[in-house]
Amino acid sequence: MKHLFPTLLLLSLLLHSCFSQPTTDGAGFCGLKCSKRCSQAAVLDRCMKYCGICCQECKCVPSGTYGNKHECPCYRDKKNSKGKPKCP
Repeated sequence: MKHLFPTLLLLSLLLHSCFSQPTTDGAGFCGLKCSKRCSQAAVLDRCMKYCGICCQECKCVPSGTYGNKHECPCYRDKKNSKGKPKCP
């Protein structure tokens, strides 16, 4: 029962991304990968935004919900204007 809300939230996010993004292979790939990556994020919309930007530019998203950035050096090395990691 306690997993019902996060599951419904993730499902609605996936459905929303299917209907709101252009139907390109990259958008589908990034939407699915970022949904998994951001599934435990405190601020889901911000995580999805930056993950999507990074995924489009790098063509990869690290596995899991945190860490594993060694799997995608481009994603790992992106920095914001303050020098902090850009990608979640």
